[in-house]
Amino acid sequence: MLIRFYSPLAACVVACGTLFTVSIAAAQSETVAVVAEQSTQFSAEAIAKTVTAGQRLESEQRWADALTHYEKALRQFPGDAQLTQRFEISRLHYSLASRYQDRSYVAALGTLDSNAAFDLLSEMLLKIDTHYVSTPVWAQFAQRGIASLEVGLYDTKFQQRNNLQFNERQFAYLRTELRNLLRNERVANREQLTRFAQQAGSLAQRRVGLNPAAVALEFTATAAGGLDHYSSFLSGDELREIFSQIEGNFVGLGVELKPNDGLLEIVNVIANSPAERAGLLTGDKITAIDGRMCRQMTTQEADGMLTGEEGTTVRITVEGTAGQSRTYDVRREHVEVPSLENTRIVDNEYGVAYIRIPVFQKSTSADLESALWDLHSKGMRSLVIDLRGNPGGLLTSSVELADKFVAQGRIVSTRGRSAGEDFDYQAHRAGTWRVPLVVLIDENSASASEIFAAAIRDNRRGTLVGQKSFGKGSVQGIFPLGYAGIGVRLTTAKFYSPNSQPISNVGVQPDIPVQAATGSAEGLQIVGFRGESTSAARDLALDRAIDVAKGQVALR
Repeated sequence: MLIRFYSPLAACVVACGTLFTVSIAAAQSETVAVVAEQSTQFSAEAIAKTVTAGQRLESEQRWADALTHYEKALRQFPGDAQLTQRFEISRLHYSLASRYQDRSYVAALGTLDSNAAFDLLSEMLLKIDTHYVSTPVWAQFAQRGIASLEVGLYDTKFQQRNNLQFNERQFAYLRTELRNLLRNERVANREQLTRFAQQAGSLAQRRVGLNPAAVALEFTATAAGGLDHYSSFLSGDELREIFSQIEGNFVGLGVELKPNDGLLEIVNVIANSPAERAGLLTGDKITAIDGRMCRQMTTQEADGMLTGEEGTTVRITVEGTAGQSRTYDVRREHVEVPSLENTRIVDNEYGVAYIRIPVFQKSTSADLESALWDLHSKGMRSLVIDLRGNPGGLLTSSVELADKFVAQGRIVSTRGRSAGEDFDYQAHRAGTWRVPLVVLIDENSASASEIFAAAIRDNRRGTLVGQKSFGKGSVQGIFPLGYAGIGVRLTTAKFYSPNSQPISNVGVQPDIPVQAATGSAEGLQIVGFRGESTSAARDLALDRAIDVAKGQVALR
């Protein structure tokens, strides 16, 4: 099961535009000051309302919805201290709830003794110290570890899983001692951080009977999760799922979901999946799972109920886009995720071909090569590649795809803290396809999608159409650890376009801007190409891309 945030959680900083041009005339300056003061007041009111709405989600323990809410708010009011604080608190709660809903994490918690757990923490910190893109601030890890521990001690599932029974007085003593530890202990390197976590574990064991292994795991998880929005601790199941996605296969229902007002909205149904065969549709909202209402459980609990062993079934009730309710029994099966979608000739007269790439996975390069030869045999004279909604994937896959179209020059550069992370990927003339190219992007095209788009733009190899991309200009590495099948995803480098322009927090600008498609990028299977009968709304960006592709053919 794939549950992700739309738009994805990001460390993007949105620059505030200049609202006024200030003249030297005194009268104009006074007018600007009054308007600016009113604007500040309106912003304060808007932020207060936003915080109130977010705290309502927090009180209902809807941590996924709260995260999405605060992330959107921070895009509107970047850098606001109150919103940032609520975001970070919600992220701690969400992460803890996810871990304690994760069967592999709970199993590790039950089998790791204290020594093994602190060895795991030491190994995690060594990976960070060796591979992370910038120098870690170890004292911040100590602060975050204590904050996560306090969140856990308030959490019912944390208490139950760790067999805790303590009163408010015991907790108050522990909290005071932990905060004194923070004030008095110097944490300037990973060895000191490990010792700090061991001291915190001893205090928690003495005051409330908490196994120090649980404390070690909290510090381990929050060490990675506190680095940036893309680095994270990976439980055994999460690590296996990532490798499955890289390979393009997993066990599940075959849907991508996002939290939406206490429900789970289906944003994509994978072709030939159990979900598609059952009749689930993009846009449906899951309202109940095996008879339990989604609004009465957390996103993590819902996700846990949807996942399961291959061959088992789950009963799902959904609300359609028209408000109708439907119930399905869906079998969990091995799902093959297609690396390409909707490969076809969309204009026979001009020979315009279309391919959508939903994610860059291990097989994408080979699959694209086969698709290109097939389209060539059918009269392809120009090509539209659709990267809208593509969140990224393998860096090497995006480089291989760009190399199919760029004959020479740089494709992308990566720069990290260590020289081993510095690479310049160059194009190779052999095997280059010279077909005219149009690339569709939008605000959810991220990471590897942006590498491909920037390579095409900077090398003047094709035309970009759509919206500015997301702006995730960093590379993550996956590192398995030596205990309990656990791993870590770390940001190891930043990447730069062939013209040495950063992508992070900037994105890739299209050559031809077009507003968001009136149909969804994920739902292109229901959006009609020209000449087809369809009740769906027009996909304006796709229409414009086809026009550009036809113009390329006419000019040749």
